[in-house]
Parts: sequence; structure tokens; C-alpha cells
Amino acid sequence: MIKRVHDLLAAILAALLLACIIGAYLTAVGDQSQDAQKNASSPVDQGLYERAQQLDAIADTVPERALASEALRLSDHELDQAFASLLRQAAQSNVAVKGPLKQLNDRIDSLRTKINADQDRIASLAKQEGSDQLELAKAQLALDQDDLEDAQQDLSRQGGDQRAAIQRAIDEHENAQKTAPPPKSPEPPRLDTLSQQVLVWFSLKDRQHQLGLAQEQATTNAASLGKEHDSLEKSLATQTGAQATLVQLRQLSAGRKQLADLDKRIQDSQQLARVYARWKDTVAARRTQVLHLLLRSFTAVFAILLAMMLITRAIHGAFSRQTDPRRLHQLRVMSTVAVQVVAVLLILLIVLGPPNQITTILGFATAALTLALKDFILAFLGWFALMGRNGIRIGDWVEIRGVGGEVIEIGLLKTTLLEMGNWTSTGHPTGRRVSFVNSFALEGHYFNFSTGGQWLWDELQVSLPASGDPYQLAQQIRETVERATQTDAQEAEKDWERVTHQYGVRPFSAKPAVDLKPSVYGLEANVRYITRAPQRYEVKSRLFEAIVDLLHKSGITGAEMSRPTSNSV
Repeated sequence: MIKRVHDLLAAILAALLLACIIGAYLTAVGDQSQDAQKNASSPVDQGLYERAQQLDAIADTVPERALASEALRLSDHELDQAFASLLRQAAQSNVAVKGPLKQLNDRIDSLRTKINADQDRIASLAKQEGSDQLELAKAQLALDQDDLEDAQQDLSRQGGDQRAAIQRAIDEHENAQKTAPPPKSPEPPRLDTLSQQVLVWFSLKDRQHQLGLAQEQATTNAASLGKEHDSLEKSLATQTGAQATLVQLRQLSAGRKQLADLDKRIQDSQQLARVYARWKDTVAARRTQVLHLLLRSFTAVFAILLAMMLITRAIHGAFSRQTDPRRLHQLRVMSTVAVQVVAVLLILLIVLGPPNQITTILGFATAALTLALKDFILAFLGWFALMGRNGIRIGDWVEIRGVGGEVIEIGLLKTTLLEMGNWTSTGHPTGRRVSFVNSFALEGHYFNFSTGGQWLWDELQVSLPASGDPYQLAQQIRETVERATQTDAQEAEKDWERVTHQYGVRPFSAKPAVDLKPSVYGLEANVRYITRAPQRYEVKSRLFEAIVDLLHKSGITGAEMSRPTSNSV
């Protein structure tokens, strides 16, 4: 049966482990924002360059750093070619032929002509000595230049000066490159523990996904540029004629230069895609190495678990010379727990590795020992409390956590009672031994019914008929009980005084008392008296006999005595 249970536990452990591994793999989520965002203020798509920057920041080995630098260089060169091509197109583009933009262009051309004339006039006046018109001409030049700048800003703001917008984007890109701090190469992650290996495994998986997206982006960009190249080449072929004007020749020259720029950008994108492919292969090789380390770590973990189960099963068959069943069970449990603790510690070393600092080790060890030995420490300290002057002794009648009985053993860790039933049936052993950890002396409370003679108050109920003088009969019963318990009452008063005189507690009377109260059948007399706990039933029997004789002599029959109850002093 035990073997089947162990086999079932091993199967459940293996299934849970497999489920955890599969669940962790399936729930791994990569970065959802893989596509580089386009700069909305830039007329050029900088996605390739931005993605190269992102990947450059996560390259953490020498081969990956080399590939990241190459990818960053190619993407930057492709971006420069795109800017240059746009600048050339903007310079050859036709100006607006009507509307507000046409008026601004005409105004700019007029101001440029006027500025050229102002500059010629200033040069002429500078040759004349003593001319007072020179300063006036310079002021006019400054005014015309300000008007030109304002007109150019108006044209740029209304979208009519594409070249200025492109140049501004180029300046922003160059300033960003100059002001950006040099990238810090992250150190390669450690692979000493199972937890580190798992984290690196999933990080490399996410990196492969990012590189795949980057390679796809570079390939798509090369294909798009190739289509643009083919379209432009066909357009230029149709414009080539025998009688070409000067404007057409200039347009054809600009188109050929744009074709050359597109060829360079296509080559950069293709090379960039190949760089990302090599980078993916490098990351795949690293994942294979990490997988090898993961398999080794899991092999060690499974070997430890298997060895623990085999040793546990061997423990159940060992200790064959031990004949005491309880001792045999204790040895098996202690050995099994020790093996399991060692196995857990070894697995933790594989998963988390050894602590880096001795203070960490001592802190964990102290916390673990305090938590594990809490009950032991409290039990040991509780033994000192029980051995004190106000503690308990062997033979005392006590009540601990609702269980009453006679103390038969007080050990360093446990106190054992011989259960005597509840206090309504004290003196009748139940045959059970009850053990309590000594921590009850500190964490809880207990009752000790033993002063010097183990005294307690007991009661008798006697139903009296309404005929006759009940008060006289009650007085006779009280006197009878007092005579029977006089010796016990005197000794109880002495014990009480000896125990309580140091606390200034007032003395008490141990004489019996009789109370009368109405009942269904007449009057009921409650007789309360002091007695020793071990002799309570013997004393009760004598009192019943004496009261029955008293009632018989008084000519009263049918007296009913109900079930007695008791309370401690």
C-alpha cells in the first residue's frame, strides 16, 4: 500500500512539473510593441534605424555586439541616402502655379532679387569715399533679409517648402546622434542556477522574435524600394528622346541620381536583412547552449527527487532490529524528514544557487531555526515555569485545556496526566493518558486543584416534603454533614491559610451549608461541603447513609436524592 502511494505521488509530481513547464512556455509573452514607431514629424520613415537602436541596446555578447554595430551602421547609411534623395527631389520639384503658395514663391523670388541688388549697391558705395548712403543701404539690406526669412517661414509653415522640412529632420537626426550618450553594453547574464537559465531561455526566445520582425522589416523595405526603382526607371525611359530640352536633361540627370540612391538603399536593406539573419542564428545557438544547461539542471533535480524517494522507501524497510513499534515509527519519521530536508536544500541550491553573503546564510538559518523550534523553545521554557513554586507536582489534580486528571509525569517538553473524567465524576479514571506540550504554561493557563490535600466543594440535593418543619430538618442535615466532615474542613482551612496568607487574602470557612429552595415536590435542600477529591465518593456514600437514617428516624419516607455536582475551592 505504501509503495502504491509513493508511486502515485511520484506520478503526480512528474505531471505537475510537466504542466508547469508547458504552462510557463505557453504563457510567455514577448514585447507587443515590436514595430518601431515612425517619427510623425519626420518626412522620412526611420523605422529601420529605430529598430536597430532597440536591438543594439539588448546585445550582450561579443558576437551580438558586432552584429548590432553592423546593423546600426547599415540602417544609418540607408537613412542618410533617403534624406539625400528627398533633398534632391525637393530641389527639382515644381513650385505652385496658383493660390497662396504661388504668391509666397513670387514674393521670395522678388526679395531674393532685391537682396542681390542691395548687395551690389553696397559694394558700389563701399568704393566711394565719404558716401553717406552706405549705412542706409546696409539697413535696407537687413530689412529685406528679414522679409525673406519671414516669407520662407510662412512658406514652410504652409507646407510649401519641402526642402526646409527635410533639412530640419536631418538636423534633428544629427543632433540626436551627437547628444545621445554612448551605449552601454550589458554584461552577459549568468547561467549558474536553474532560475537564471530559465530567465535567459525566455529572454532569448523574445530576442529571436524581435530579430525576426527586424529581418522582415528590412526585407519588406528592400522590396518596396525595388518597386520604386523599377517604376522610376520605366518613367525615365519613356522621357528619353532625341530632342531633349535643357530642363528635361536636368530632370533626367536628377532621376538617374535618384536611381543610384535607391540602389544604395536597396543594398543597405538587403545587407541589413542578412545581418539580422546571422544574428538570429547566433541567438539560436545560444538558446541551444542554454537548453543544454537546462537539461543538466533538470536532470540533477530529478535525480535528487528519485534518490529521495528510493532512500525513503529503503528507510521503511530498515530498522528491522527495532522491536518497539512506536520507536520504529519515530525513527522512520525522523529519517524520512531528514532526507527530505536535505533534498529540498540541494534543489534550492540548484534553483537559486548559494547565497552570496554569509550574513544572508545566517539570517535564513536563524529564521528557519526560530520558526522550526518555536514549539520546542516554548516547551522547554514552560518546564521551568511548571517547576517553580507556583507550578505543579506529580500527584496534583489539575485541569489543562479542559482535560482534568492526576499528574503522573513532568518532562522537559511534555506533561502527562492520567485522565480522571470531568469534575462531576472526579475519582473515576478513564484509562487514558493525555500529554500536553509544556508551552501551555506560557501561552495559556491551567488549574491546579491541589493545595495540600486536593480539596474541592461537593454538593448533595435532598428533596423534602412540605409537611413538618423543613427548617428543623435542614438544620439536622447540616449538623450531620458537619460532624461527618469536621476533620476535613479544619484541615482544608489550614491548607488554604498556608497557601494564601502571603497574598493577604481573607480566611474562609470550610463549614458545610444547607440552602432551601422550592421545587415541584415541595422543598429541596442543597447541602454544600468540603472534601478531598480522591475520597469524594467514599464521603458522599457515608453522607447519603447518614441522611437516610436521619430522615427515617424523623418518620419521613420517599426522600429523593438527586445527582450530585461539585466545584473546586
